[in-house]
Order: sequence, then structure tokens, then C-alpha cells
Amino acid sequence: MPNEKLEKIAKEEYVLEKKLTAAQHKEKRLKKELKLLTRNERTHRLCTRAGMLETFLREPTLLTDDDVMELLTFIFSKESVQNKLNAMIKKRQKEWAAEAAENA
Repeated sequence: MPNEKLEKIAKEEYVLEKKLTAAQHKEKRLKKELKLLTRNERTHRLCTRAGMLETFLREPTLLTDDDVMELLTFIFSKESVQNKLNAMIKKRQKEWAAEAAENA
């Protein structure tokens, strides 16, 4: 009788270890998938915004990366631009907070 109980417990332990291993592999796969989706989302965002920037540059092929950086630094150093940026960020943060509250 004690041997049967011991065998049953050992079998149950084996099954649970297999399930744990499978769950760990699934977690690893899902984390990798999330990382890929996040990277793809970022790449899309960067390409989209770079395209937006190029629409405002008259001769984008003539300007170097340093030229564009200098222009952006000049633009974003202005207090009015910083105020507008801060206002836009606050607005989006409030919207996201409201959405999160609705979905909770």
C-alpha cells in the first residue's frame, strides 16, 4: 500500500514537472513574441514619423543627418515648442488614464 501511494505521488510529481516545463517554454515564447511585436511597432512608428519630417524639409536629399539634427535642436529649444509638447503629452496621458479606468 505505501509503495502504491509513493508511486502515485512520484507519477503526479513527474506530470506536474512536465506541465511546469511546458508552461515555462510557453512563457519564453510569448515574451519573445511580445518583444518582436513591440520592435515592429517601434519600427513602423519611426518610419512613419521620419516620413512626416521629410514632408517639411524642402530638399531632404541635400541635408545631412547633422543638418536635420541641428534644425530639430533649434526648433525644440524654443520655449513655445516645449510648452506645446508638454501640453500634448499631458493630454495623451489623461486620455490613456481615462481609457485604463474604463477598461478596469
